[in-house]
Amino acid sequence: MSHPILITGAAGGRQGSTGRLVAGLLLKQGISVRAFVHTLDARSDELRQQGAEIIEGDLLNPASVQAAMKDVKRAYFTYPVADGLLEAATIFAATARDAGLELVVNNSQFQGTPDDPAFRDLQRAPSFRNLQHRLVDRIFDWAQVGAVHLQTPPYYENVRALVSQSVAEQNAAFLPWGDDTTVIPLAGADDVSRVAATLLADSAAPSQNVYPLISETPTVREIVESLERAIGQKIRYVAITDEQWADAVRERLNPHALDHLSHLWQHFRKGMQHYRATDTIRAVTGRDPQTLEEFFLANAKSIANKN
Repeated sequence: MSHPILITGAAGGRQGSTGRLVAGLLLKQGISVRAFVHTLDARSDELRQQGAEIIEGDLLNPASVQAAMKDVKRAYFTYPVADGLLEAATIFAATARDAGLELVVNNSQFQGTPDDPAFRDLQRAPSFRNLQHRLVDRIFDWAQVGAVHLQTPPYYENVRALVSQSVAEQNAAFLPWGDDTTVIPLAGADDVSRVAATLLADSAAPSQNVYPLISETPTVREIVESLERAIGQKIRYVAITDEQWADAVRERLNPHALDHLSHLWQHFRKGMQHYRATDTIRAVTGRDPQTLEEFFLANAKSIANKN
């Protein structure tokens, strides 16, 4: 592929870091990658050593987005759980249209399957952030840049971040998920990234423009049991209130992320939507998705570390 593939979020963030994973997967295939990063640091240095072209910029700055998109035909768009998603997506979509991009893989949020009444229903968005993603999907569609949307639920990495400290310190998971029969749809960031990289690397156009990605639909009890087996110790699940959870994480989350997750937990507790695992990951990549227990096993030391 003669044109570089533009990857936003390439330096990676605190949890899923799909941009970094996608960049790494493409580089391993010998594909030219233009890594769009917000700050030049050790992470961008590592990407450069792997062969990526590094572009420092801001997705909220039209000039830097335009510069990053020069000679690009394909791109991966992702944005952190923070203010600015709608503005960044609009700038990116408009620039992509002007630049004549043929494919934008958009890291979105799960909205239901096409046969689900809640699919793309703006009034049924469980949080303001989810509503923004639904609008962003439409913005990319209207831009006519060959957009495909990876609609994902919370990542396994989110669960790890939520429970690691309390599991290590108290052998307990304090979460506002209601009783232990609440269903939490999940997927692994590795699998989401493999789907994105596969679509970007394939010279053919994707066969669809929405890819719903759910690897598992465990109950809270099943999540805790998987964690227990992975780390080899008993874990208590303690249901707490939204207010208790917000007070506990307020210093670690920005207000936008806190609002999104608080409303998402309320949505899951209501059990208004019946989630089911999708076969998208296997269909696109040819590999079975990672299970939650496999993820816990791979991260057991960091989760149970009491030092």
